[in-house]
Amino acid sequence: MTTVTFDRYEGPATADHLDGFLAAYEEIYADPPYREGPWDVAEFIDHYQVHVRRPSMRLVVARDGEEVVGFAYGYFLAPETRWWHNLQDVTLPEAFMRENGHRSFAIIELAVRRAWRRRGIAAGLHTRLLNGVDAERVTLTVRPEPEANPARSAYLAWGYHKIGTSHPWEGAPLYDCMVREARTPQLQQ
Repeated sequence: MTTVTFDRYEGPATADHLDGFLAAYEEIYADPPYREGPWDVAEFIDHYQVHVRRPSMRLVVARDGEEVVGFAYGYFLAPETRWWHNLQDVTLPEAFMRENGHRSFAIIELAVRRAWRRRGIAAGLHTRLLNGVDAERVTLTVRPEPEANPARSAYLAWGYHKIGTSHPWEGAPLYDCMVREARTPQLQQ
């Protein structure tokens, strides 16, 4: 039995690794509740190619030997983000939604292939993705369907809580938006 290893890539280096984890993405997201097909995968590729242009982009890939078993990526929310404005069922104060490019780190994807779940790999991806991130808070979204309950349970155990329901783009499904305080902001004296 091999040991799972984790490799982290940052900034422009993340662009070179899509082909390495794309097959894992296709396998993971073919399952319920996602049921993604070729059109969805093509859309993911397009989104990823935009995401890698962000200077704060981070990617972590988990491997069992040479086989990719999971991945996670994210970045800091930019000042012009629509992240908080996509919430449908809550009105957040402007001060909460204000971003400066270093306040909130968003986890865009965190996924593990079925055969490697419940082995601590998701926690390992999460920890390595956030290692060294100096943010006030971390945010992510998760599907509300029962099939996503294991992910939601993990996020709750890691200190996240739901703040609203997100509809990130036209035609997208609904997601629960979750937040976790990452550090206490400096008090002004």
